[in-house]
Amino acid sequence: MLKLKRVSEMYEMRVYTDGGEYFGDVEELVLTKTKVSMWRIKATKNSFLSNVLGGAKGVLVPHNLVKSIGDIVIISRSAIPNFGGEKEEAEA
Repeated sequence: MLKLKRVSEMYEMRVYTDGGEYFGDVEELVLTKTKVSMWRIKATKNSFLSNVLGGAKGVLVPHNLVKSIGDIVIISRSAIPNFGGEKEEAEA
């Protein structure tokens, strides 16, 4: 059975990656005429996103990277910003 959620219920929901890391909280949804196109995730204290971004406030995540919505939101790990850190670690 398909369960529907109101957009207003999505604000401040906790967001996790499919790898289990706490990513941040939903700050805003970007809507087109009939669907959600992007999610603005804010970097909250002690989140994986705040560790990666440093001083930035958050990121926009395309809706196609959202895997599941329930009590929490689960997004694909590919939504994690890559600043070249993995490449540098592989070379070291």
